[in-house]
Amino acid sequence: MPLCRKHEPAIPAVKPGWIKKALKSMGSRELFIALFGFGLLLAPNAKSAGTDESAARVFATKGVVRDLSPDDLTVTISHEAVSNYMGAMTMPFKVRDAGALSGLHAGDEVSFRLHVTRTESWVDQITRIGTVALVESKPAPPVSPPVPGRNPLWYYKFTNELGQAVSLSDFHGQALAVTFIYTRCPLPDYCPRLSRNFQEASQKLGSLTGAPTNWHFLSVSFDSQFDTPAVLQAYGKNYQYDPAHWSFLTGPPDKIAELARLSGVHYESDYGLINHNFRTLIVDGHGHLQTVFPISGDFSDSIVAEIIKAAAVTHQPAER
Repeated sequence: MPLCRKHEPAIPAVKPGWIKKALKSMGSRELFIALFGFGLLLAPNAKSAGTDESAARVFATKGVVRDLSPDDLTVTISHEAVSNYMGAMTMPFKVRDAGALSGLHAGDEVSFRLHVTRTESWVDQITRIGTVALVESKPAPPVSPPVPGRNPLWYYKFTNELGQAVSLSDFHGQALAVTFIYTRCPLPDYCPRLSRNFQEASQKLGSLTGAPTNWHFLSVSFDSQFDTPAVLQAYGKNYQYDPAHWSFLTGPPDKIAELARLSGVHYESDYGLINHNFRTLIVDGHGHLQTVFPISGDFSDSIVAEIIKAAAVTHQPAER
């Protein structure tokens, strides 16, 4: 499974019709019936490149093409360790134009350059140097069928970045945005982008006249061994987080794994890093799953719009 696998392009805002299509294809609403009991819910040498790109680090490396998505300007590569940056793993990379993928096929062994700035990453100079036989990867295990009623995990006490015991039930009555990250994620347009979405969305909500105040963001780490409360708090400060509206959660690996599974998140360790897919969930105060963003990229405006909608639902009578 690639690190932060994404089948959709990073986009500035997610259109409602696209969201509905994604929800329909994933069946994510049913995923949360089991969890939330209120209603349905819940390298060789680095060089410099040139403008914002003048701050880019550039790494030369090699790997094997696993998948191509020209429409999304994405190529998934199982790459060797990138010297002085990250270990070997399988992950999707962005390209600047579809022509960079012309003539490539799954199984091609390639050399390429990885560019990394503070806010984005991409690859170029992808050159075929050989071919290898690919081993079919096993499909991800299906999500366990949901069951009605309250799940004990709703009341389980996770630990937040302040070292406090926190359960999901503590946020009943608030609109929630929930995402899954780990603080060591190496590429700026993956987990750091998800955290910037929360940073930007929280700042926008705080500055809006008449905006709701009954909302909270939850960033759940699936790197329990490394992401201690102290590490999570330091990470949150990098994003000017306000603990009154944004918490970072950790807990025993089995409990985090169960929460992730019920949220449609799949992850696995890979040479000290973590391969995972994306999920940012919007949940209203009655425990109904409202929206799923199965992508990375800048969609902070969409988070704001969905949180406002979810907060308004909170003040309506719960469905029976």
